[in-house]
Amino acid sequence: MNVEEEVERLKEEIQRLGKIQPDGSYKVTFGVLFNDDRCANIFEALVGTLRAAKKRKFLTYDGELLLQGVHDNVEIVLKPTPVPAAAFAATAESS
Repeated sequence: MNVEEEVERLKEEIQRLGKIQPDGSYKVTFGVLFNDDRCANIFEALVGTLRAAKKRKFLTYDGELLLQGVHDNVEIVLKPTPVPAAAFAATAESS
């Protein structure tokens, strides 16, 4: 699996485990992700995948390197997916 595929899988897992916020983002703690059995089976290097997603600006969290135990309460925020302009225009027209 390449990095792009892993980042997409990570986004799906954050949506599954996290709580949706009023702005459309999803929030989950590192501990919840790290201790989830499904995530453990999918990601060989969860921290590396998180860093790749952060570098691509899909998500945010405090710090650079997250460690189990020490950073279990660090919140990871998956940014809301932007609505494509065409979809927004179609919604505006039907209103």
